Order: sequence, then structure tokens, then C-alpha cells
Amino acid sequence: MRTKEQLTDSIRRGRRAVLIVNAHSRRGRQLYETAHAQLTAAGFELLRAYPWDRQEDLETTIAAAIAEGPDLLVAGGGDGTISTAARLLAHRDIALGLLPLGTTNNFARTVGVPLDLAEAIATLTSGKVIDVDLGIAGDTLFTNHVGIGLSAEVMVAAPPALKRVTGRLAYPMTALALLTRHRPMHAVVRAQGRSHEYTTHQLYVANGGFHAGRPITADAHADDRLLVTYPVGGRTRWQLLRETARNAATGHRRTLHTDPFLATGEVLLETDRPARVEVDGEPAGHTPLRISLAANALRIMAPPGTPDH
Repeated sequence: MRTKEQLTDSIRRGRRAVLIVNAHSRRGRQLYETAHAQLTAAGFELLRAYPWDRQEDLETTIAAAIAEGPDLLVAGGGDGTISTAARLLAHRDIALGLLPLGTTNNFARTVGVPLDLAEAIATLTSGKVIDVDLGIAGDTLFTNHVGIGLSAEVMVAAPPALKRVTGRLAYPMTALALLTRHRPMHAVVRAQGRSHEYTTHQLYVANGGFHAGRPITADAHADDRLLVTYPVGGRTRWQLLRETARNAATGHRRTLHTDPFLATGEVLLETDRPARVEVDGEPAGHTPLRISLAANALRIMAPPGTPDH
């Protein structure tokens, strides 16, 4: 395994990369062509380039890209694409290059990669390799978050036809429909020898610093060896809606020392009944669940000057 400095030098000198872009939509296909052209213009030798448009093909496509032996795997898409790429690149001597082409781009925001395509590509040419933490939910690696409760119910219930017509609006629309009959859960979070109890419709455990495109707190990020556990609201539906709005409006002013955040390296989640779990937006079973960290598990290209712990 090369050092981060050696891998940075290899990327800057050799420019050996593979490109994977979610080209499912018309915009995705256009962005693939633009990214391909800009990477080539920047001097990258693209060993292979993969536009993909079926979710079930993503892992196979990434595995084929890794087999090409690049120094840099450039992944373009939303948080789901980036999360899958990160999981398959964990503990490898290959850096992940981010082209944030999604709606919220939580992981790119967390690690400071610009959301503008040209600026993101400039990061690949002049940036540096850093390593960041990944979360582990059961045996599944993740970049951003684990959701327990309503959000996981939404991922299962959102109608495919509604998603095709309305895009990401399908999720809040489905959430509002489910909330009318959703029961709160009683959750026990065990961490560092203590138990923390919540009655809530929704619980999150975050590895990164952003959720829904907004800061969770001002001091949460993906390189601090910490998971951030927090409920959204209490027993009533009104509390869930109020806290969702409050979190979106005030996250940039809050810190990890503010209630209700619990910052620790590992948690065990138990609920009064089996509650659905989603990991980075994908259904992932039920509680109980242990969530921990893989420290410095992923190498990424980040802007010059990015802190690296």
C-alpha cells in the first residue's frame, strides 16, 4: 500500500483513472459526456469509462473498473452511487474521485469537494489524497448515515411510478402519507457503558457532516472517529415535523455538544419492536443493530489544504 503522498504523486504524474457515471437520466448522459471530455482535456488517461443506467449493475461495473488497476476511480452521481463506490474501494490502494452530480451530495459537502463539475475535476488534478472514516452498520460500510424508523419505511414504500414522475419529491410525499399512521418507537442507544432512551418516529446515526444537503452540526465531519446519533423529534408527529425544520435551519449553528446529539465511536441500537433500517438510502434490515467505525478506511481526492487526521 502506497502512502497518501505517493498515491497523490502517482495521480498527478500518471493521471491513470477510470470513470463511472450514473447516466440513467438524460441529464446524466449529458454529464457523462461532459465529464469524459473535461477529464481527457485535463490530461487523464481513462483506462475505461462506464456510463451505467441500472442500479443492479452498479457493483459489477465498479468491480470491473477496479480490475483495470487505476490510481483513481472517478465516480459521478448522487450519494447512492458515491456510497457504493466508497464501500467497494475501502482499504484499497486506489483513491476515489468525486463528481457530485446528485441532488443533496452529502458526502461531497462533508469532505469539501466542490459541487461545480469543472471545480470538482480541478480538485482531481491539483488536490491531494486524504483518508476518511466509513461507518459500519452490521457488516455494511457506509459514508453518510443510518436511518431507523420513518425514513426506512419511506424507502420501502415510495412507489416506483411516483419516483419516476416526481424524482426525489417522492420521498417527502410518501413520508407525509405514512406519517398519518406511523407509530413512534421506543429506542435504547447503548454507548460507552451508558444507555440513552428516546421515544421518536425517527433516529439517525451519521458518519458525515451533512444530511439532506444541510449541515447536521457545525463540527461534524467524516474524519473525526465519531458517529453522531440523534432523534428527530419526540412522540408526536408535530414534534417530528418541527424538529425536521429546526435541524434544516439551525444545523450550521449547533455543535456535537448540543442536545440531542450523542457523539461516540460505536453504538448498539435496540427498539421496542423490530424497526426498519436504511443505510445511505437503501433498505438494510431491522433493529437491533450495532454501528461502528472503520477509521481512515477510504482514500479520496480532496482540495489542497483539506485537514487530514
